[in-house]
Amino acid sequence: MNSFLVLIRRELRSIRKEKTIIFAMLIQFFIAMFSSIMLMGMMSFYDPTTIGENSPVSLKVGVVGHTASPITYFLDQKKNIQVERYDILDDAEQAFKSEKIDAIMSIPSSEGGIVDMDLFLPESDTESTIILMALNDPLKNAEEYLREQNGINMNFTDIEGKSHTSYEFLYAIIIPLLMFFPALIAGSIVIDTVSEELEHKTLDTLWAAPVSLNNIFSSKIFAAIATALIQCVLWIILLRLNTFDVENFGNVLCLSIIIAAIISFGAAIIGLYYKDRERAQFVYSISLLLATGLSYLLDPSPFNLITRLATGSQYVGFSEVAFYLIPLTAISIIFFFTSKRLAAAKA
Repeated sequence: MNSFLVLIRRELRSIRKEKTIIFAMLIQFFIAMFSSIMLMGMMSFYDPTTIGENSPVSLKVGVVGHTASPITYFLDQKKNIQVERYDILDDAEQAFKSEKIDAIMSIPSSEGGIVDMDLFLPESDTESTIILMALNDPLKNAEEYLREQNGINMNFTDIEGKSHTSYEFLYAIIIPLLMFFPALIAGSIVIDTVSEELEHKTLDTLWAAPVSLNNIFSSKIFAAIATALIQCVLWIILLRLNTFDVENFGNVLCLSIIIAAIISFGAAIIGLYYKDRERAQFVYSISLLLATGLSYLLDPSPFNLITRLATGSQYVGFSEVAFYLIPLTAISIIFFFTSKRLAAAKA
């Protein structure tokens, strides 16, 4: 057992020296740390209407006319919108030209019926779009309030459709990306460490020590899985710091590590078979793409399952996660029974 731990520490030290691996981890760290900012950026391309809900930009809006209007009330409720009240339009226009405010709303008094409002925006299309999207939510709330005051009741809760775009992007893209990307790195680490041992002929030296061949390669796999575990835990913590809740923490983490273990054992077999880094990495990449495509034939697929777990779906749980222990068991048995023969075979 002590020799196995020594081998693991050796592998972890070697991983720290791999600049490519460290750089890939830093990219994931950046995605997890600034996930809220990146989510807003992706949403602005996919669905511009989400800017108003996710944008942290603070706006100053000048209000002229009926400053006690429900529109003004709902504007005041937004934390990122500061309302400046003006008595006459000329004062608001002067503040607008001197860039003291970002937009002007001229709201006439109303005794009921249609409310006509004038909105003054900057000439820049980009600024105007961001301001419009930020004002979209309070204006909708004011519109609904005025409808109710005029006896027009509309029920939006019965309208069925897909969940909000940002919700879909977060749970269907960002979380699976952060949870499964460490598994891809773990497989790449195993490929590198196994092929380097064989290319540099250092395996014979290790084999001369009182450790088995399976222990030597298992330590490499275990070290790679350990790095994936550390990354996944850190990413979930950073997501929560970004106010993104990840439900079923244990099941999400367990599935991520099982997938990392499956990929790592598969990568070890590929590395032992080809024995040189270039060919092994190429075959590993192709095999990974093929396996990813085939995984969608499963119900649920790993990507679908981790999304449903992270959203707190009551229809999935540990039993679905445990299903992936079957391919893990199969590939680990194949590895332990073939590793010695593959390592002894000539390239």
